[in-house]
Amino acid sequence: MTKFKLLALGVLLASSVTAVHAEGPWSVGAGALVSPNPYKGDQNRVYPAPLLGYEGDNFYFRGFNAGYYLWNDEADKFSVTAYYSPLHFRPKDSNYDSMRALDYRHSTVMAGLSWVHNTDYGFLRTVLAGDILDNSNGITWDTAWLYRYNVDSLTLTPGVGVVWDSKKQNDYYYGVSGKEANRSGLNEYDAGNSWSPYVELSVNYKLNADWNVFGMGRYMRLSKEVTDSPMVDSNWTGVLLTGVNYSF
Repeated sequence: MTKFKLLALGVLLASSVTAVHAEGPWSVGAGALVSPNPYKGDQNRVYPAPLLGYEGDNFYFRGFNAGYYLWNDEADKFSVTAYYSPLHFRPKDSNYDSMRALDYRHSTVMAGLSWVHNTDYGFLRTVLAGDILDNSNGITWDTAWLYRYNVDSLTLTPGVGVVWDSKKQNDYYYGVSGKEANRSGLNEYDAGNSWSPYVELSVNYKLNADWNVFGMGRYMRLSKEVTDSPMVDSNWTGVLLTGVNYSF
């Protein structure tokens, strides 16, 4: 299940590449994913990443992300969306005895609203969503401004953004309760809400009308509310994904 959860993150982010460049409503592909984990004692790994998507006038799904358009034209795409959130902590994955004494933090499904607004100077992408499986009961808001450069068959899409996580979201994934502190020896920690900025870059090259190769990367600077947690030993996280895609 750990592999599945990490793949979900890459597939969700890859949708910003594959959905834009598909010539047909359906797309399939495969790639390789690298995603570091900010928790102490977890090791970074490389995983294969299958990709499957559909883009219609009213409905879409992109890997582990699905939505229904309430408004869909060239300037604005506004939808109700739901997606699998892969963030989780499994104690036995850690190399530290103290971390192994903590409780499991589960991945979840988030649901909310998504809006993409296109202009001549780039586009706004924003998603506000909350946990619907009663795990964290938290809320996240991811918003970014991106610009797409087209040079013949090559498309580059750099962007800058920020993620806001509510107190409940952070406290579930990075907080340490009194009971956990007594068992593990870690300090008790109560996390608050946070802002974490990021930069990302997507690259797409069309081999022909149906096939393209792509890559995308995101670097996120973690908020002090996260890095102050005794569960965390990194001040950043991110994802790197590359692969090939076929649309029909």
